[in-house]
Amino acid sequence: MAQETKTLEDLEQVKSATPVEAPQHVQKLDSLGRAYATGKRKNAVARVWIKPGKGTITINSKDYTQYFARPVLQMLLQQPLSVANRNSQYDIMATVMGGGLSGQAGAVRHGISKALTYYEPELRAVLKKGGFLTRDSRVVERKKYGRAKARRSFQFSKR
Repeated sequence: MAQETKTLEDLEQVKSATPVEAPQHVQKLDSLGRAYATGKRKNAVARVWIKPGKGTITINSKDYTQYFARPVLQMLLQQPLSVANRNSQYDIMATVMGGGLSGQAGAVRHGISKALTYYEPELRAVLKKGGFLTRDSRVVERKKYGRAKARRSFQFSKR
């Protein structure tokens, strides 16, 4: 049975006896030298591979400017790369399915961020501070019975 701690001195001895170390993050690469990560947003799921290259971004076998025509979505994809100052150092290949364009762009961004941390673990602090490693858990609320939508009720009429 573990020994009892009754005073503050006993507690300090127990605390100093077991040092807590921060987890060490190591590089995770596949046999082809790529880092792989899965990103998610709403109902979209993106599988992302990163390898050293010229900076091309391919999504579902298309260039990202062709797949995501809106400039806002293109900017969303490049945010983790620009924060980490790695704009033209990696070739990124992603397959994304499910959801709409906005959710897919968010999923690819999440996947790029995770894959960057797998390739270069020292970037984790920068990307974590920017909020790129956290999955955005907001999803559409389900429709309820007796309602027009999730919360909207049908129009009320007295007569």
